[in-house]
Amino acid sequence: MTVLITGANRGIGKALFDGYVARGTQTFGTHRQAEDGAMLQLDVTDAASQCALATRMKDTSLDLLVCNAGVNLDQGQKLESGYPSAMWEATFAANVAGVFITIQSMLSNLRLSETPKIAIIGSQLGSQTIASGGGYIYCASKAAVLNLGRNLAADLAPEGFGVGVYHPGWVRTDMGGSGADITMQESADGLMARFDALSVETTGCFETWDGRPHPY
Repeated sequence: MTVLITGANRGIGKALFDGYVARGTQTFGTHRQAEDGAMLQLDVTDAASQCALATRMKDTSLDLLVCNAGVNLDQGQKLESGYPSAMWEATFAANVAGVFITIQSMLSNLRLSETPKIAIIGSQLGSQTIASGGGYIYCASKAAVLNLGRNLAADLAPEGFGVGVYHPGWVRTDMGGSGADITMQESADGLMARFDALSVETTGCFETWDGRPHPY
């Protein structure tokens, strides 16, 4: 089995990377800095960087792509004066377009696998059933990537792909804060179990880290 995880240098991405390495799985991660061993350089918003990764991974069969890289830039913004257009552009470039372009870049690699899987790290804040106010840009980007995952699942099902979107929980990371509910290890362990269960039969799922179906 071969796994590629974007945004694997910190937080949930690093916990997933370490978890798969501990399993003995051939594991690649990406981050925005220079390549270092199994940690490959990728800025998901940059076309040249995506092309370089595709060249680096050429002819490598990929069983699981985990689209984890993302940003949350609008914390603390005020409705009356915040949320500038540049912030919308940067967030959607990373959280939505970045996911789609990464999948495009790795599609030929995934097609070399007998059981290709794409796991998108989303958020319950992208669900239409949750609207607690604030965080407009981040929440909208997660709603968009949930829709993206559902459409990809429909298009790729005839080829045997499993595509799932996952809420990782409220995790104690730089993004989640120290008061969050669960540790990175708990989240990663739960997510890895979800990815194990993902298949063409369950494609299009939106699930929590601990295995509960989440309403769209």
